[in-house]
Amino acid sequence: MSPSSPSHPQDSHSPAVDQPFAVPFVHRLRFTKDVLRQDSEILADLLEPSGDRPARVQFWLDEEVAKANPELPSLLNGLIERHADRLELAGNIQTVVGGEAVKNDVHLLERMLKVFNAANLDRRSYIVVIGGGAVLDAVGFAAAIAHRGIRLVRLPTTTLAQGDSGIGVKNSVNLFDKKNWVGTFAVPWGVINDEALLATLPDRDFLCGFSEAVKVSLLKSPQMFDDLCQSAKKIHAREMSAAGPLLRASAEWHLAHITQGGDPFEALEARPLDYGHWSAHKMEVMTEFHLRHGEAVGIGVAIDTVYSSLAHGLSDKDAQRVLHCLRDLGLPLYHPILAETDPLFAGLEEFRQHLGGRLTVTMLDGIGKPINVHEIDHALMQQAIDQVTAFALTPSSSLLATKSR
Repeated sequence: MSPSSPSHPQDSHSPAVDQPFAVPFVHRLRFTKDVLRQDSEILADLLEPSGDRPARVQFWLDEEVAKANPELPSLLNGLIERHADRLELAGNIQTVVGGEAVKNDVHLLERMLKVFNAANLDRRSYIVVIGGGAVLDAVGFAAAIAHRGIRLVRLPTTTLAQGDSGIGVKNSVNLFDKKNWVGTFAVPWGVINDEALLATLPDRDFLCGFSEAVKVSLLKSPQMFDDLCQSAKKIHAREMSAAGPLLRASAEWHLAHITQGGDPFEALEARPLDYGHWSAHKMEVMTEFHLRHGEAVGIGVAIDTVYSSLAHGLSDKDAQRVLHCLRDLGLPLYHPILAETDPLFAGLEEFRQHLGGRLTVTMLDGIGKPINVHEIDHALMQQAIDQVTAFALTPSSSLLATKSR
């Protein structure tokens, strides 16, 4: 039977009925100092009871985070006990291998689904995942496909995840030697960026997240980029008074893009938040993930920034500022894999395939002025790689060449 009062009646003789519709989502982002101790009420408030029953919660921990924080299981059990009127533990606290290893083994995905099933989780249950971006991705993907979606709460434990990936609406694992080939778009029920969870993060991983902060500032906010340049050495020294506000700014800019940018599920040609990522994703695979994602992004951002100064409107002065900022943050700007340009350039085609349609790569016309391009001049891109390599290997010199066209 046809609807009695369609809002936009179609021609009854037409063979097609196209009815656009929108689905309301709420992205809940919280900032805490110590979410598993004095700020636990904030987490408890996110987990709504199901009718007259407490919220059923299953915890998943990044193995590396669990090793660095052996008190985590007792803290989680204590949290459940303090809020027993609202929360109920669903099964044992689970751990899973961290880093790209969790995304490279599809058998781990199967294990997650078996654990969900054994605990009788349903769509009103909660999976709370505590870990780095790769663990958030993999557990989030499992949650997204179980029952077509179990509520997911992320507690990112890296700067990279707190400032970027943990805020996003993407979940995935790797397949066919390609990053994120299997995945979904699924809005998390909530995200809590907690300062205490960063305390045991190794220095290398602490710095990685700020490559994404540089990236989003170049796309969105000249003021944020200026602040990063001024605070880079303090961030390198892990001064949270400098790092914390810029990490929050990165998270909020990413959130604004996702919720207000008009394309949260990346259905359009452009994917501006992947500035610098076409080469970064390829470098990760080529180095068998010895190069961290944040490190690869830093190199990729450097390359595309220099390319923007060679092929587009970005000034040489601004390109140099970006290189100096990345270096002052302590991010590497070179890896020997950069010499293997043929397989590296193959990353452009993989990037196109991942988006579908024609190649669309974001570049810069100025700080805070992204543009979309559909062709890459390989000779100029090679020149950009060479200039970034020269800068990285001779850090005391300013080696950006005169812009050529």
